[in-house]
Amino acid sequence: MANEPTVSILAPMAGEVVPLDQVDDPVFSSGKLGSGFGVNPTADQVVAPVSGKVSMVAGTKHAIGIKADSGLEILLHLGIDTVELDGLPFINDLGKGDRVEAGQPIATMDLAKVRQAGKGTTAILAVTNTPKALENLDVHTGTVSAGDSAATATVKGQDAADSATSAGAGSTAAAGGAAAASSSTSAAGAERPGHLKGHDALAWDILNNIGGAENVKSVIHCITRVRFYLKDDSKAKDEVVSNLDGVIDVARAGGQYQVVIGPAVEDVYDAVVKQLPSGKAGGETESEVEPEERPSGALGWLKWGFSSLIGVITGSMMPVIGLLAASGVLKGILTLLTIYEVVDVESQTYQIINAMGDAVFYFLPIFVGFTAAKRLGADPIIVSIIGGVLAYPALVEMAASDPSGSILGVSTNAEFFGIPFPMASYTYSIFPMIVAAWLCAKIEPALKKAIPAVLRMIFVPLIEVFVVSALILVVLGPIIMFISNGLAAGIQWVYDLNPAISGLIIGAFYQCLVIFGLHWAVIPLIADSIASQGYSYLNAIISATMVAQGAGALAVFAKTKNEQMKGLSGSAAIAGFCGITEPAMYGINLKYGRVFMLASVGAAVGGFITGLMNVNMWGFVGSLIGFTSFINPDGGFDNSWYGFWIASAATVIVSFTLVYLFGFKDTDLAHGRTVEKKRLGKR
Repeated sequence: MANEPTVSILAPMAGEVVPLDQVDDPVFSSGKLGSGFGVNPTADQVVAPVSGKVSMVAGTKHAIGIKADSGLEILLHLGIDTVELDGLPFINDLGKGDRVEAGQPIATMDLAKVRQAGKGTTAILAVTNTPKALENLDVHTGTVSAGDSAATATVKGQDAADSATSAGAGSTAAAGGAAAASSSTSAAGAERPGHLKGHDALAWDILNNIGGAENVKSVIHCITRVRFYLKDDSKAKDEVVSNLDGVIDVARAGGQYQVVIGPAVEDVYDAVVKQLPSGKAGGETESEVEPEERPSGALGWLKWGFSSLIGVITGSMMPVIGLLAASGVLKGILTLLTIYEVVDVESQTYQIINAMGDAVFYFLPIFVGFTAAKRLGADPIIVSIIGGVLAYPALVEMAASDPSGSILGVSTNAEFFGIPFPMASYTYSIFPMIVAAWLCAKIEPALKKAIPAVLRMIFVPLIEVFVVSALILVVLGPIIMFISNGLAAGIQWVYDLNPAISGLIIGAFYQCLVIFGLHWAVIPLIADSIASQGYSYLNAIISATMVAQGAGALAVFAKTKNEQMKGLSGSAAIAGFCGITEPAMYGINLKYGRVFMLASVGAAVGGFITGLMNVNMWGFVGSLIGFTSFINPDGGFDNSWYGFWIASAATVIVSFTLVYLFGFKDTDLAHGRTVEKKRLGKR
């Protein structure tokens, strides 16, 4: 141990130092991994909090272990749940055994990327050998710069450290393993094989008390926890597992059964893997194994399939949600500038600002292709190119061209090798790119097996781009158009029955069409109505659905105490009120399903009032920012103007109240829909 009884621990990042019990992670905040503190950072730079040798660097670069010269064992965990980001926000070139000096820059954490992914940015420092080495830790809370003193540690003397127990927070790998081996019988009563010692014995005890190896679908690990995906969660005995020597705690979150081990996690994980059948190990990453059990019955399959699809959609959209929200706000500001005649719609200024706000939506197939491919195990670059094909200007023009024929009642405006088909517009679209990524994930492994390695660089992308692009354009596009046209006709039929009832039904379900890109066939109905009559009753109802999704996100903003969720939900709510619902829907409302459903109840109420009061709309722009669209150019402020505000107010009140009371709580953050990909053999 060091000669001096006290040492200074520096702030690893600039920001606000907070006590450990205020950190938004129950394992760290409870002190089970040792004493420490958190920093809510304001800058990306990370510095070494102590001088010493690097004892561990996570494969995902989100965590660093340092054995300090003082004898303290420091764990620096960058962000909360950032293990799921596969290292993307981090730059870190450290290796085990490297020497670092206190205050030395050692890494960066891109705070914007972490927030964009919906994760916490708090940097957490824990002294993992607290019982052995730490007498006291005096944390200096408040605003600091990176490298400022954040805590003063009183280090135990050598004799005290040698005699201290290693049980509890910060227990060493050897201590946990040896203690686990002290009994040949597990808490469940089964006889442990006598040859198992140390970590092998602990791994056997864990498996025996979570339903056995046969109950494990897959297993991964992060920096402190072994994370199991179980077939039957009810078989796991939380109390027994948490009381095993060498186990700090257990947690159930994100569909995982998490066994908190601490510094010995890699050793215990390796011991667990040895006792599982091959193909169960996922490494230090998110789960890459599809569930082996499938639901039974038509309803079970439908529920499982829909939940999986929503998980893929929301997971693929998360990395671009911040951009969508920012662009939505910019488009809303541009709308206000044109309404008050600050900017002329024919001016080049308008075109430039509009391009800034519209680009992320126009080229959305490219971005979604990239993120969906990463989620589903396809090549992100290849799928992005397919997205570029769908957004290619010449094809966009082709989609807008006049029809030259029809198939099954659907107008055709393009042909491929003599095959006529309806060319749809794929800008702003999401669902076709999810399908493209899924197709590539299926085709790519077969191509790599069939094509010699020397030819793969050219022919794998060539075949994938050609085949998948053609399938999307010629097969999936017409299917989407056929369904969309049918739904559009159905919506028109419902509206013609009774305005109030149609407002209720359309208000409740319209945003469901948006999820799958099936709402585009409704837009021509609105455009035709405005072009021929100058107004659209249907567009007024749709406006209420936009307000509802924004109000749902606003309720999450008001309810959550999570800093990152506040930022995401606040910007999503603003975008929703500006007529852009994608950030709210894909970033929050669909991810936490009750939010979307309860917000849709508010949309139904708003749609009902809109229809009941015969609210009319004379423009395209909806939601709250489109208020001028409800001014009658002939009659001024008539029933439509007042009806819009009454319906919007009712929508906000109902959606906000229902979501706030019943739709969301911060514990849901651990259970948002996730996306799993099958990649047992890494390419």
